[in-house]
Amino acid sequence: MNIIVETLPKYRIAFVRQWGPYGSANKKAMEKLKKWAKEEDLLESSTIIFGIPQDNPEITLPENCRYDACIVIAKDYHLDGSVLEGELAGGEYLIYKVKHTGEDIQNAWANIFSFIHNKGFEIEHKPILERYTGDMVSKGYCELCIPVRPL
Repeated sequence: MNIIVETLPKYRIAFVRQWGPYGSANKKAMEKLKKWAKEEDLLESSTIIFGIPQDNPEITLPENCRYDACIVIAKDYHLDGSVLEGELAGGEYLIYKVKHTGEDIQNAWANIFSFIHNKGFEIEHKPILERYTGDMVSKGYCELCIPVRPL
């Protein structure tokens, strides 16, 4: 497992929100965000993009689940209202770099929770993040960022 603990800073983000069951619609939200970011000349190989499932589908009705496709923006960047604005609080996260395939991501989810507990952490009550950069995606990887705190 390629896992590290990292303290993420507070980020200002622009985002597109998708309401409904998690799945293919999440990809559409991400594509809409990337199209906007490209038009705004914000996409670079080092640009940080997050996918944030906001709700636990085990306790939230599928139609009420929210998925945010986000891009980190500068504090002084002016938004025109075509996307939403927010803030990612940051904090301590366990970062798990995985191949960006369905099978590898499924395997990561199957193993990560026991790993977290065995390393002396528990999950913090914040959304789990998917983190991408252009460089990482071009090499076939993404990162799962799980908010943690020591037991």
